[in-house]
Amino acid sequence: MKFDDFPAQALMEITTRPPLVFVRGEGSWLWDHTGKRYLDFIQGWAVNCLGHSPAVITQALLEQSRKLISPSPAFYNEPSMRLAQRIVEHSCFQRVFFTNSGAEANEGAIKLARKWGAKNKSGAHEIITFEDSFHGRTLATMSASGKPQFRELFEPKVPGFPKAKLNDLASVERLITDKTVAVMLEPIQGETGVIIATDTFMRELRELTRKRELLLIVDEIQTGVGRTGKLWGYEYSGIEPDVMTLGKGLGGGVPLAGLVASERVSCFEPGDQGGTFNGNPLMAAVGCAIMDTMLGTGFLQEVQARGDYLVKQLVALSSRRSLGEVRGRGLLVALDLKRDIAANVVEVARDDGLLLNAPRPNLLRFMPALNLSQGETDLMLAMLEDVLRRVAPA
Repeated sequence: MKFDDFPAQALMEITTRPPLVFVRGEGSWLWDHTGKRYLDFIQGWAVNCLGHSPAVITQALLEQSRKLISPSPAFYNEPSMRLAQRIVEHSCFQRVFFTNSGAEANEGAIKLARKWGAKNKSGAHEIITFEDSFHGRTLATMSASGKPQFRELFEPKVPGFPKAKLNDLASVERLITDKTVAVMLEPIQGETGVIIATDTFMRELRELTRKRELLLIVDEIQTGVGRTGKLWGYEYSGIEPDVMTLGKGLGGGVPLAGLVASERVSCFEPGDQGGTFNGNPLMAAVGCAIMDTMLGTGFLQEVQARGDYLVKQLVALSSRRSLGEVRGRGLLVALDLKRDIAANVVEVARDDGLLLNAPRPNLLRFMPALNLSQGETDLMLAMLEDVLRRVAPA
């Protein structure tokens, strides 16, 4: 079939898409409607943590679909309880509420913090977030985000989200008032270019929030579930947050996310929170398969090793091509191109059969499958260097 044979016009325009239709995926590879193959270093924006259509997911879906798909969240189901227990056993939290998307999980975190503030801090409701942060596309999570492109969209925004500067504790302290209930941040700001909240800043922020009796919320939608080489990104700093949100890799490609909290913060009452499909057994069964893989012997150590190798090779490439900084943790990595050519690099690479992401005009972000091979990494690097020779001659 030709692209024009597909009814693309029936879809609402929400982004600029290239004229190709993906029809099949396996591991680190995608095939389009013409049969052309692409090496995928985007993986649904860090969603497909085990690559495209891995056997553990397809098998979990098949087996669970034969048993029970969605009995309603008004009843318990075994996969959701099993997945919640996996998360609780391997984190510092005690309670889990499953959602369908990361934005919905963050929306839940905002509601939980406000409920906690109403009960414990005389109605305090403001949540300090950070410049250049990204927390989702609901109205409240866009308001919480510090993404510049959101500033004029869908006004008026939801109030109550003053913005501090990442890695600047004084900027947080200046914003704290008697209306403040929490501080919310990503351990790594992915959309702004893989900017890491330093371990020192995370520890100082935890100390400050405890001192001022504020909640600390970590948005781990991109960094959680093994992406950084640890199960959760907050583990690098050794802190224990009050609330964590999960998404993307938790479902490995299916719509599954979660709001995770300590016992003392879990103050929702019946009727406060819900959702038609939340915690349905079909998605939860996939989450269990993902978690079992992450917790397998040596898996996370391998993610760290693959990430270290990718960073080392990108640093060498940057040196050869006179590019900029390489930064990241695990397999969430960015390369500064030092000039605004990223969109062109992405387009030329796609024509060559390589899928890359450019979150900023001068930046590439790499979010491959956590179980990719060294050969696939080497192939990506060779293809990227060839693209750079054409797009940006030395």
